[in-house]
Amino acid sequence: MIEIKGINKSFGDNHVLRDIDVTFESGKANLLIGASGSGKTTLCKCTVGLHSPDSGTISYDGRIFNLMSRIEKKEVRREIGFLFQGSALFDYMTVEENILFPIKMFSNLTKKEGLDRVNFCLDRVDLNGTNKLMPSELSGGMKKRVGIARAISAKPKYLFCDEPNSGLDPQTSILIDNLIKEITHEYNMTTVVITHDMNSVLEIGEHTSFIHKGVMLWDGTNKEIMDAETTELTDFVYASSFMKELKRMKG
Repeated sequence: MIEIKGINKSFGDNHVLRDIDVTFESGKANLLIGASGSGKTTLCKCTVGLHSPDSGTISYDGRIFNLMSRIEKKEVRREIGFLFQGSALFDYMTVEENILFPIKMFSNLTKKEGLDRVNFCLDRVDLNGTNKLMPSELSGGMKKRVGIARAISAKPKYLFCDEPNSGLDPQTSILIDNLIKEITHEYNMTTVVITHDMNSVLEIGEHTSFIHKGVMLWDGTNKEIMDAETTELTDFVYASSFMKELKRMKG
């Protein structure tokens, strides 16, 4: 579980995060949603230590991360996996080498144990036999799955996914959503998914938090979000023509 309390962050005169309180629960897909510029990415960067908040606390299972020493923070970072928006695979490395990268950095596994872990992760994302392929030989959906395999290769307790469906077709997006949810439940991870994709919210949003202009305005489940009465959230949820028509039919 990750608990965020009273987080503020400014860049010069731009107050990006304002007294943010939110809890990301273990064993659930926690979705963080909001329009571009709402503060999602800044909050994520503060949470993993890429930015230092101006005030407030960020706790990983009771450990106050932003008040730790540099060495203590490094130990917590060993427990964090990250799926980047564009997958961020090293284009000069094979699939196998990409997945081995965090294993070599964050574990003491032997070469054989590391390769066994690579094969386990590839099997988990249904990409058996792709070890020697280069990223240029993969489709967009395959790259995302390799990114997930790399993110879980060092057995993280916390998984961050930045726009995991960006650039994918609807069918592949559902596959990636379901894979993230399955892995979260299987390993009881605290998973945080940054997204603006309402399909993801409705598919896997077991706990969803909505941030607007740096303020956390709402949180709840995917079953509650369609009936939420927060004006800014309603405008976000029903932004598309399809969702507006759905709202009209409901109402």
